[in-house]
Amino acid sequence: MAGTLRVRRSRGALSGLLLVLLGIWGALVPFVGPYFHYAYTPDQAWRATSGRMWLEVLPGVVALVGGLVVLVSRFRPSALIGAWLAALAGAWFAVGGLVAGRWSSLPTAGMPVGGTTRSLLEQVGFFTGLGVVIVFLAALALGRFTVVAAGDTAAVGEAKANEVKPRGTTRSRIRPVKVFSGRSRDPEKAEAAPAQSR
Repeated sequence: MAGTLRVRRSRGALSGLLLVLLGIWGALVPFVGPYFHYAYTPDQAWRATSGRMWLEVLPGVVALVGGLVVLVSRFRPSALIGAWLAALAGAWFAVGGLVAGRWSSLPTAGMPVGGTTRSLLEQVGFFTGLGVVIVFLAALALGRFTVVAAGDTAAVGEAKANEVKPRGTTRSRIRPVKVFSGRSRDPEKAEAAPAQSR
């Protein structure tokens, strides 16, 4: 059972890489988006506000860390923890703005600066759509790491078979026969020699 806790690193490579990229996007887009007029208020690049830090940078960093764990982990429980971190980060991207709007003590993300169509794209790219995609990829990684594949159990069986296999080979013992002065020193031949001489 302990052998099935180890997995191939390729198991979470694609989903882990995509989670890393989406985490970087989520954490950096509020700071670089104003260069392209794709932003929430305040429409200023590299301006850190409490709303940006709590609603965009924090979940972006958590998704990035979770994706890195999924990407490099060869141990099933740690990969599952990374996938859960990414899923929580995606959920916070999707609903964090709504939660912050209901409580006055939480910072808000501001308002989209574009028109009707662009504000929809900003909402999807900054929060809702980004969060849904992160949750989807994290759920995909959770499914891949939760299920023990047939290849994993076969690899464990092969490893156990190799451990049970004997390491040394049996050799037949052959006693060397030494001959001195034409006479054999082998005890069996020595007993047979007097019988022949009679």
